[in-house]
Amino acid sequence: AKRMIEEVSRVGGNAIKFQAYKAETLASRFSPAYWDTRKEPTRSQFELFKKHDKFWKKEFEELADYCKTYKIDFLATPFDMESVDFLDPLMNSFKIASADITNKPLLEKIASKEKPVLLSTGASTMGEIRRAIELLKRHGAGDITLLHCVLNYPTRWEDANLWRIVRLSENFPGHRIGYSDHTSSDSMMEVLPLAWMLGAEVIEKHYTWNKNLPGNDHYHAMDFKDLKQLVEKFKRLEKMMGSGVDYLESESVARKYARRSLVATRNIRKGEIIRRTDITSKRPGTGVSPWKIESIVGRTAKKNIQEDEILTEDSVEC
Repeated sequence: AKRMIEEVSRVGGNAIKFQAYKAETLASRFSPAYWDTRKEPTRSQFELFKKHDKFWKKEFEELADYCKTYKIDFLATPFDMESVDFLDPLMNSFKIASADITNKPLLEKIASKEKPVLLSTGASTMGEIRRAIELLKRHGAGDITLLHCVLNYPTRWEDANLWRIVRLSENFPGHRIGYSDHTSSDSMMEVLPLAWMLGAEVIEKHYTWNKNLPGNDHYHAMDFKDLKQLVEKFKRLEKMMGSGVDYLESESVARKYARRSLVATRNIRKGEIIRRTDITSKRPGTGVSPWKIESIVGRTAKKNIQEDEILTEDSVEC
């Protein structure tokens, strides 16, 4: 766990999140598996969680302190009332798992801490999400960020359903939208950047220091190499997005020389009235813009103008 904190911090991650649960309070002994048993052969949720529920209050306090050393935010998803209480002083916000969006007592408990909430919305209807938001607000929760999520491990890329990010934005204006991703890390890093471009302001992804470790999460998680590549890609994309300024300084030369000016089609003597057939438009754009052609027709030439000469404001009478 400490190694992962070090790696995520080193590559530029903003936060690292763990899960705080005990098998006895999370799953019945008769709860069947819902994951790919070819990757994780354990057939019972209780048995799987029992194998991994080794961290509790003391360990999470130690990890929270370790995160401070590496200047990275500590988070942990609580799955019961006890973990809500001991995690509260360690975190600035709470994360709620998709599967607990209907767990009214847990939502009320978390909301009572009056902190911001990250709410995963996997396998939920818009009505269930709205109901959870209203409950959280009613019981004191701070700002609520909604995370699009597909509750399937791993998620096939064609099931990522990223357009739901846009739907969440439309249905819940005023709430930040993010994406909790369970797709296998792809070499092109397409899924997460696309989610970001669709409006996901928070990105959550499983992380491991070794994808070959046994278990249900490691094989579809990101490792250090993946995360480093993703952070670099986000930085490039952020630069590509720009600020939306009308045009860039790098376009100034082209703006001047690739645009057109009014140009004489014949030799025009000083004092002649300029007719429409006397002028056309050609590059560069250093003279009178062709946008002003109507105002130039009918004016008097102030000087002799050669054929193909660019007209300027000094070429004609006002």
